[in-house]
Amino acid sequence: MSAEEVRRAGILERVEGGELKQIEASELLGVSYRQTRRLVKRYRVMGAAGLVHGNAGRRSRQAKPQALREKAMQLVREHYSGGPGERFGPTLAAEHLSEEYGIELDHETLRRWMLEAGLWSRERRSRKHRRRRARKAHFGELLQMDGSFHEWLEKRGGRGCLINLVDDATGTTLAWFSEEETTWAVADVLRAWVQKYGIPRAIYTDWKSVYHAPPEGEEQEPRLSQFGQMCGKLGIALIAANSPQAKGRVERNHGTHQDRLIKKMRRLGIGSYEEANRYLLKSYLPEHNARFAIRPAQPADFHDALRSDLDPDTVFCLECERVVSNDGVVRYNNRLLQLEAEQVLTGTAVLVQERRDGNLRVVRKGAALPWHEIETLPTRAEKRNGRRRPSLAVPPASHPWKRERMIAPKAALWK
Repeated sequence: MSAEEVRRAGILERVEGGELKQIEASELLGVSYRQTRRLVKRYRVMGAAGLVHGNAGRRSRQAKPQALREKAMQLVREHYSGGPGERFGPTLAAEHLSEEYGIELDHETLRRWMLEAGLWSRERRSRKHRRRRARKAHFGELLQMDGSFHEWLEKRGGRGCLINLVDDATGTTLAWFSEEETTWAVADVLRAWVQKYGIPRAIYTDWKSVYHAPPEGEEQEPRLSQFGQMCGKLGIALIAANSPQAKGRVERNHGTHQDRLIKKMRRLGIGSYEEANRYLLKSYLPEHNARFAIRPAQPADFHDALRSDLDPDTVFCLECERVVSNDGVVRYNNRLLQLEAEQVLTGTAVLVQERRDGNLRVVRKGAALPWHEIETLPTRAEKRNGRRRPSLAVPPASHPWKRERMIAPKAALWK
């Protein structure tokens, strides 16, 4: 009997003992007077058992067939179970049962079955409460970017870094695997986002040097990193977060990928990060965004279109300022770039641009200067029409210039 049925039995017992009238009992029971008379009559005939609902203990008409339940639990036990870090959660397991075996189950139903079968348990750890920042209202108003180092391929591959870019308003995600969180790795992901959606207004990152270069010497403010320069060309504001909670959107996104993505790649037997990147673009990210991305609070898209006068190869490149030497040579990363004779501007500053494919450009005031690479700098002898200056002979020890030193040491002169 339920607690409510026990309470009702106590009230009807008082009616039978003469303590309460049936009209008073109806108020306590919260039912009509006619229903109270029915309950009193049933109580007199059957006792407290007469108050139990007739469907109690019976199988629901909406219940799934027992054979379906046993088959689902067998599949979960064989393919989706394991230790706390390996087993699938009810939601993910329900998706794969539907995709791989055609078994349609609500994730809450599967959760109840897995709990009863001992295939799922979740311990919630109490955390310090923090007020969650509200999402931005527009798509493209703010992106959050971060790299997640993890054993993404488990024992099938080494440690890798997932460069993750998430829109704050919608949760739309674009990601790519790389060996390290380098300038080119984050630039490639941003370039893919710009080509697909447009130029966002701002990007939220942490204080890693790839995003914000540390100050040098007596500088107080951080310098603009190469990635910051790329963002500056596009008009993107680069904001540094002072805590992981400040960019919680992308941090929680990491947790989702570390659960779902790892298990999906394990099921597919993906053994290299090249395969993993192909799977990301072809299947995982479209499915992830279709399932988890939401509509923004405001319909206006805050992305800007890439201007026609901006060359993506020129925007997404490494830039360093160099000074032209007297012989018209520009040094860059131990390479010697010899400017053409008519372009030699000794002592002037030029910009060396290194593109993603490794090609170099020397630019001054927006114009590219022609150059060719040389192996070594010309010596002075080669500059003098090929005539080499004769080397100076080394004087012998008996030379007059050295004779005084041979007479006596300094200490002897003090006596």
